Amino acid sequence: MADAARHERTAHQLRMLSESLDSGRYGPVRRLVNTLSPAEIGNLLESLPSAKRDVVWGLVDPEDDGEVLLHVDDEVREGLIAAMDPDELVAAVEDLDIDDLAELLDDLPDTVIDEVLKSMDRENRERLEQVLSYPEDSAGRLMNPDVVTVRADVTIDVVLRFLRLRGELPDNTDHLYVVSRRHQYLGRVALSQLVTHDAGTPINTLMDDSQPAITVETLSDEVARQFSDHDWISAPVVDENNVLLGRITIDDVVDIIREQADYQVLSAAGVSEDESLFSPVLRAFRGRFTWLSINLATAFLAASVVGRFEATLAEIVALAVLMPIVAGMGGNAGTQVLALMVRGLALGQVSAANVGTLVWKEVRIALMNGVLLGLVVGVVTLVWFQNPGISAVIFAAMVLNLSCAALAGVLVPITLRRFNIDPAVAGGVILTTVTDVMGFFAFLGLATLFLLRG
Repeated sequence: MADAARHERTAHQLRMLSESLDSGRYGPVRRLVNTLSPAEIGNLLESLPSAKRDVVWGLVDPEDDGEVLLHVDDEVREGLIAAMDPDELVAAVEDLDIDDLAELLDDLPDTVIDEVLKSMDRENRERLEQVLSYPEDSAGRLMNPDVVTVRADVTIDVVLRFLRLRGELPDNTDHLYVVSRRHQYLGRVALSQLVTHDAGTPINTLMDDSQPAITVETLSDEVARQFSDHDWISAPVVDENNVLLGRITIDDVVDIIREQADYQVLSAAGVSEDESLFSPVLRAFRGRFTWLSINLATAFLAASVVGRFEATLAEIVALAVLMPIVAGMGGNAGTQVLALMVRGLALGQVSAANVGTLVWKEVRIALMNGVLLGLVVGVVTLVWFQNPGISAVIFAAMVLNLSCAALAGVLVPITLRRFNIDPAVAGGVILTTVTDVMGFFAFLGLATLFLLRG
């Protein structure tokens, strides 16, 4: 219900924006846009064609520009940045957190980067350089070096005085991190404990050392998994010597999870993750053409199998009507298994230890579906064509192809992963090829063997 309401609200906002822009009334647009959060503004901008997007972008409060740039995809961000002059860009990004600035920096013109670096004090500049020194998909790149630390041998009243002097805390601060004299991570103290215990209570009696730190080299996918498994709001990041470098917060992890979901959906359809809803026609064409060409090649492979049974098809025309059913059902069944396998591989749930069990499970499911659905198709075929032979052949072909689809659904993504190929990208093409080829071969081969030579 919440999702439906949100979608309806977004659709209403889009209608209102389009009507106002078409009539040249920018006042309502400005009022609407500036009641939204940066993430909501980013979603609206992605939903507009480039001409209207540029107009709306010009009506966004300049104080929100930097945050909005963080919440749009790379292609839209590139266009928005191109429409801004250097001074506007510097003003938009100079107050961002270090981790957010690191995310945007690669998209900014060199002149703007120089100005931003000049506007930063030495400490923040060094922090930014530290974050940028780590790989893009690592915990080091995600972390914010702005972290509040305390010593284990002080008391609550000392910590509270320190916090009052500091004046403010970083966003999403739920714990303070306890470190040694060498700044090594020891544990954490919840803010709630600081206000519910006596002022003279030593920090070491409140410290929770059960939360493991994330190493700076940890991949972002693994970071997201750990946050999901443990329901963290924030987590410390350390180097190989357990020295505390910064922290990762839940808002960054939500962005990772959303990017992963977008990637899975788009890759499965053969669409580049860089393509947005209103990408330029030529760019979208180039991105999709390669994938469609691969699909065309696999279609010719399936067609060549059909071509080998030309005489059979000429003799029994009914086979041409029925063979898409066998291939289509195999493709659908295999896609179900493939989706589960891709998800399981992404979550680390599939390994050599359980592959055999998975294969046996999926083959049994395929046999059950094949027999039941094969009987249904067989009965319909018998009523339709009044030919018991064709009915028996399509029943057997359904059982065989659904079994092959189950095997392919398990083994194809595992094999692709072993060769460092993303199964979310290539799995669907290979699976469809297998089920088409095996479906046509099983159906037409059995028909040739038992109907023409029997």
